[in-house]
Amino acid sequence: MSPSVPLQEMIRAIRSARTQCEERGVIQRECAAIRAQFRQTDNGGRSHNLAKLLYVHMLGYPAHFGQMECVRMIASPRYSEKRVGYLGAMMLLDEKQDASLLITNSIKNDLSHSNQYVQSLALCTLACMGSAEMCRDLAPEIDRLLRSSNSYIKKKAALCAVHIVRKVHDLGELFVPSARSLLSEKNHGVLHGAVVLITELCERSPETLERFRKTVPDLVQIMKGLVISGYSPDHDVAGVSDPFLQVRILRLLRILGRNNEAASDAMNDLLAQVATNTDSTKTVGNAVLYETVLTVLDIKSESGLRVLAVNILGRFLLNNDRNIRYIAMTSLQKIVLTDHNAVQRHRGTIVDCLKDQDASVKRRALELSLALVSASNIRSMMKELLIFLSSCPPELRAQAASGIFNAAERYAPSKRWHIDTILHVLTTAGGDVRDETVPNLIQLITNTSELHCYTVHKLYRALLTDISQQPLVQVACWCIGEYGDLLLKGECQETEAVQVTEDDVLDALEIVLQSHMSTPTTRGFALTATMKLSTRITDNVDRIRSIVSIYGSCIDVELQQRAVEYNQCHIFFFLMDVLCSRTTFCVFFAQVVDLLDLLGAGLLHISESIPRFFMLLLASAPTVTVYEKNGVTLTLSCEQQSESGLTVTLTASNSTDSDISGFTLQAAVPKSVQLQMRAPSTDCLPAHGGAKLTQLVVLNNPNKVNLKMRIRVSYTCQGSVVQDMVQVDSFPGL
Repeated sequence: MSPSVPLQEMIRAIRSARTQCEERGVIQRECAAIRAQFRQTDNGGRSHNLAKLLYVHMLGYPAHFGQMECVRMIASPRYSEKRVGYLGAMMLLDEKQDASLLITNSIKNDLSHSNQYVQSLALCTLACMGSAEMCRDLAPEIDRLLRSSNSYIKKKAALCAVHIVRKVHDLGELFVPSARSLLSEKNHGVLHGAVVLITELCERSPETLERFRKTVPDLVQIMKGLVISGYSPDHDVAGVSDPFLQVRILRLLRILGRNNEAASDAMNDLLAQVATNTDSTKTVGNAVLYETVLTVLDIKSESGLRVLAVNILGRFLLNNDRNIRYIAMTSLQKIVLTDHNAVQRHRGTIVDCLKDQDASVKRRALELSLALVSASNIRSMMKELLIFLSSCPPELRAQAASGIFNAAERYAPSKRWHIDTILHVLTTAGGDVRDETVPNLIQLITNTSELHCYTVHKLYRALLTDISQQPLVQVACWCIGEYGDLLLKGECQETEAVQVTEDDVLDALEIVLQSHMSTPTTRGFALTATMKLSTRITDNVDRIRSIVSIYGSCIDVELQQRAVEYNQCHIFFFLMDVLCSRTTFCVFFAQVVDLLDLLGAGLLHISESIPRFFMLLLASAPTVTVYEKNGVTLTLSCEQQSESGLTVTLTASNSTDSDISGFTLQAAVPKSVQLQMRAPSTDCLPAHGGAKLTQLVVLNNPNKVNLKMRIRVSYTCQGSVVQDMVQVDSFPGL
């Protein structure tokens, strides 16, 4: 290829290359020819060669060797060379390279050039790649050009000043007077640059923001002129007069009116006029309306204007453009807490967006629907959310389930509805719920004693239907273990009674234990439930023992430990009745060795620990009442730990009609006795003995002196502080 080929020929040759290797060859030959011509002192085709090099740079190939040529061409007096030189500088140079400093003086000279187009080249280059040092050196020149009479230069200078303010914040004060004067211009390009500059200044300095709040009436007048002006071919875009300038002015008004009532009042009428007169059938009109809505919601606007803004967002939700629906829901999400009732009017439209095919729109609709749930609409909203949960994408299922749980916990109209809702979610998306869902549901079922029968029947039927949802299976196993007797009775007023036998229940638990879908945690729930049923089932104890024994050699350590411990417990189950009578213990204990064979000879090694085990069960520590006054009772029990060690348990209760707070106990003993008081279980005693306070006192009596203890009781009841003292001269059991 000849070095003098035009740019078009080089582009044609590169595009005609069939392989990347052939393309690289063309570019390497051309770059070599360009280098050779750059080294020539008399080169009349410098701009031609640099243009070709810039195209090579655009393709991603190295072009750094053309940087110095850019510097030389910028210094050229010819406009055609300056134009390509400045273009090359903007593409090949940046503020981190030392070569950029070489063009500072050339830019300064060109800013004072008599040709406006040369000035424009210098302004564009400075705004594109000017470093902080260049901005400091050339800022006075830019301020001078902002006062020029040439509108073409002023709009370029305004945008260059924006770059300078971003690079060097301290120079912002220099442009404040010039920026204020630009608002009186009629040229839309100058106004656009002025508004962008003022916005930048206000965002970076609170003092400047206060000064420019005085310009709100001027901005309102400019905006009104745009709204009510007739057709202008120079500025009209799809029937809207200069929407770009309108959007910029609305953004500036939003900044000026934020947290300022006076500025907000000055622009309220304008915002209402823009909201009602702007055509919403075109994209440009929607852009202006969206900025209007953001401004209304961000300033201290009137309530009626805020409702109008929410209604505009509601119309956006009906738009066929998914991007418009997305930004509408994003905006509604931000204001749903402050303007809840206004957003509620569009609840139906928001719920319909859950059926949208776009995943991002669905996610925003889900977040907004969950935020709209309240006590008044919990039933209808939950119905829609449960329908969505059954068909939503997998990536949204966890978020939907978590939101439904939170809403049900806050606004549940009844306990039964709450339980039914959670079970529905577990049935539909049990694998995507949070880890704390199972214990939370167990706690809810435990506290709702009137629904135990209903819950265990419903969970049993769900267990027979599907065991793939592990959280549901875990709750079902726990419930069957706790309330299996209610299930076996077959009597339930809340739901249809189902006749269930002991074998049916054990079959269901065995299926869970043997299923490949069951996790170790689920098997642990099922194994524990099976063990609990041994206290409620009379005819299948041997089968329960057989089921539990299988897992004594399980590879899972947790299951193996549970099975071994449960097997040991089987030895003592039917002995518990005997423990209630001390007189029959001798006869009972004589049969212990024979009873050890119930689970096989492999467990005979525990026989040595059985006497101690039963003696501990039988030897319950005696308790004495040491204080009883004003409805407060304090009891004391002792346990000898060693020859000199003693553990004293103090238990306090409240039988009055009022709660007691700040309950504290202090104890004193003889000097030769060491005393250590542990932390109490609580410091509050509910009325009517609702809960008790327990505190341990550890005593060490190495000299074996006669033990005595003085206890101070302090508490607050009905606003009155009570203190009392009691002395203990004898300890029970010693």
